[in-house]
Amino acid sequence: QYTRVWIPDPDEVWKSAEIIKDYKEGDKSLRLRLEDETICEYPVDLHGNELPFLRNPDILVGENDLTALSYLHEPAVLHNLKVRFLESNHIYTYCGIVLVAINPYEQLPIYEQDVIYAYSGQNMGDMDPHIFAVAEEAYKQMARDEKNQSIIVSGESGAGKTVSAKYAMRFFATVGGSASETNIEAKVLASSPIMEAIGNAKTTRNDNSSRFGKYIQIGFDKRYHIIGANMRTYLLEKSRVVFQAEDERNYHIFYQLCASASLPEFKDLALTCAEDFFYASQGGNVSIEGVDDADDFEKTRHAFTLLGVKESHQMTIFRIIAAILHLGNLDIQAERDGDACSVSSTDEHLNTFCSLLGVEHSQMQHWLCHRKLVTTAETYVKSMSLQQVLNARDALAKHIYAQLFNWIVQHINKALYTTVKQHSFIGVLDIYGFETFEVNSFEQFCINYANEKLQQQFNSHVFKLEQEEYVKEEIPWTLIDFYDNQPCIDLIEAKLGILDLLDEECKVPKGTDHNWAQKLYDRHASSQHFQKPRMSNTSFIVVHFADKVEYQCEGFLEKNRDTVYEEQINILKASKYQMVADLFQDEKDSAPAAPMGKGTSKINIRSARPVVKAANKEHKKTVGHQFRNSLHLLMETLNATTPHYVRCIKPNDEKLPFKFDPKRAVQQLRACGVLETIRISAAGFPSRWSYHDFFNRYRVLMKKRDISKNDKKQICRTLLEDLIKDPDKFQFGRTKIFFRAGQVAYLEKLRADKFRAATIMIQKTVRGWLQRVKYQRLKRAAIVIQRYARGHLARRLAEHLRRTRAATVFQKQYRMLRIRRAFQRVRNATVTIQAFARGMFVRRVYRKV
Repeated sequence: QYTRVWIPDPDEVWKSAEIIKDYKEGDKSLRLRLEDETICEYPVDLHGNELPFLRNPDILVGENDLTALSYLHEPAVLHNLKVRFLESNHIYTYCGIVLVAINPYEQLPIYEQDVIYAYSGQNMGDMDPHIFAVAEEAYKQMARDEKNQSIIVSGESGAGKTVSAKYAMRFFATVGGSASETNIEAKVLASSPIMEAIGNAKTTRNDNSSRFGKYIQIGFDKRYHIIGANMRTYLLEKSRVVFQAEDERNYHIFYQLCASASLPEFKDLALTCAEDFFYASQGGNVSIEGVDDADDFEKTRHAFTLLGVKESHQMTIFRIIAAILHLGNLDIQAERDGDACSVSSTDEHLNTFCSLLGVEHSQMQHWLCHRKLVTTAETYVKSMSLQQVLNARDALAKHIYAQLFNWIVQHINKALYTTVKQHSFIGVLDIYGFETFEVNSFEQFCINYANEKLQQQFNSHVFKLEQEEYVKEEIPWTLIDFYDNQPCIDLIEAKLGILDLLDEECKVPKGTDHNWAQKLYDRHASSQHFQKPRMSNTSFIVVHFADKVEYQCEGFLEKNRDTVYEEQINILKASKYQMVADLFQDEKDSAPAAPMGKGTSKINIRSARPVVKAANKEHKKTVGHQFRNSLHLLMETLNATTPHYVRCIKPNDEKLPFKFDPKRAVQQLRACGVLETIRISAAGFPSRWSYHDFFNRYRVLMKKRDISKNDKKQICRTLLEDLIKDPDKFQFGRTKIFFRAGQVAYLEKLRADKFRAATIMIQKTVRGWLQRVKYQRLKRAAIVIQRYARGHLARRLAEHLRRTRAATVFQKQYRMLRIRRAFQRVRNATVTIQAFARGMFVRRVYRKV
């Protein structure tokens, strides 16, 4: 058989071929036969000496762990995933410490209760790859190492992150062990329809795309039973409330409410179909194929009820959402000079907006078109231009929605809260993936910045820390080069980086997007991660870890400022509806405001008070600044836990079941660090134990005479040399022992076998003793019962004999009496008859005589 290789292909990415002529040093090309029997010449780069990648033997194709392949490279990985996905319908594959999950775009019967129990208690490599295996590993490590865990689910929009996160939580709820955690699971699952309604939307990539990130911490007690949960949300895409790109939708809740507008309880909301509202119709198509918004709205309402949201609060939530739609339809008229504008007092949408939120009509009408300016000397009211009014109106709508989103998240957390002390937790992070569209603005920039940080955390954990550890422990190890995206992160967040320059431009009174773009070109032209497009002066390119992305500067400043005027907020604070007023209370005086980590961003409210007051300092912070803070918070949380990675892959853009597009798949594999993981996992020592921990864990495998020695290092050496014959499978560092993949599982199996043997011995003895005790107790009880039973039977027999004798006497006397009486009756009757008869005969004789 000829040697088989992989060669690049524009359609299939990599194509298989056979070498049909021996290659000699210096040959300029290889003679190959492709799978369709075509013969071709493949040029060889003599300077780089780059020969094509070798193909794995067929026996290795379909391996459930990519690190087990003989030849580890991109075409081998892609082919293995493709074969598993299309031929075996396996959507999960291990890649060292990472689980690769391909979205099948159809429901599979692999998540039932019995599957959960099958994976519970198993080691990660014992069964087929599965999200439950990763969840079990996290659960086991939490119990074994007593350290908090995180499952980081990442991938493109539409790759199946939310579903993976949901199944991981279902696993924890099932194996948690006590009866109460099912309630928590029911509540966490009940939060799903609500969070999807208020935080998910249709994008060009995905009909149900999460437009916020969430980190759900599932709390456990000392016995590792679930006791509660807490959800933290990140980076809500507020701009979607007021703008949607073509063929996209706003948040589902707007369409759900419009679809149910005909219900009698919603008559006061004055809603019609979604096409009639500016904030809901900019994307063009307001429906999603196969989705019934009215039916989904019923599920959302049911979920609110399950989580204990009162009917009155639910109605207020729907009033606020309807009010946002009416706010977008205000008819704002520009005055002749263009520096002022107004809203008619008879505008039906303004009237509805004010009545729904319970605010003063004339005040809202005035402050929508005016703003208060404060100087050290005086305060005066200034008219705003049409564009300023539109920006302020949109900022108000976004702010109202963000505050409502916060309120709902807080309420869900109240429903999931527990007073029991939490011993440890497992966090599940589901955050939107790297994005690039035709037009990329501030939102995509923030999303991709977040993904840069997550990728760095991944790099740090899998590569950097791993290799630094080997050096520190003096383990023989060859450093592997890997892509470090710190320069790209520095470009964005370091001093005078993109965000700093953006904030600086926002402070300039006449700052513009164009000026900011020029500052970027001047400052970062030399950066290898920054490029200026040839044909544009109002956009810039950032070379991210996954791809180059061109961002349009227009709108960056306004979105970053996100100015909401304090006068408008004060009107909302004075609402006659308590819940509406509460949403906006204490915004200014709360210090310091929680960044987006505890909900969504705080808004930059332009104060009407003199600037010297410090209470308003937090509100001077821009969205970009708070975004950066919230990401640091998230990274701190993740870095304080042991991470487990699930990389979700989108196999095609048409959302077709079991269709595999190699171009799209390889693009994502390159982006998410899977290939680097393979290289380091296969070559390194993924498991490590300190001598102390190893001794405590595996002392049951040691001999009694070894344990009596004082040198723990030597004891561990002796044990491992006895148990593992191949010296390459482990290495002894200064403070730790390093193991190749699979060795800890082997040691765990030996330990479990030892415990099992000891357990059986203890069980055998205890069960024998228990049975003997039980038998003696039963025997004594049986004798007592028999004694009493026999006595009772004897007494009953004696009683029976007495009664029988008495009955016989009664019968004898009674029968004698009855017969005597009968005889007396007959005798008396006979004597009477004889007396009369004799008298009659005597009289008859007498007469004759």
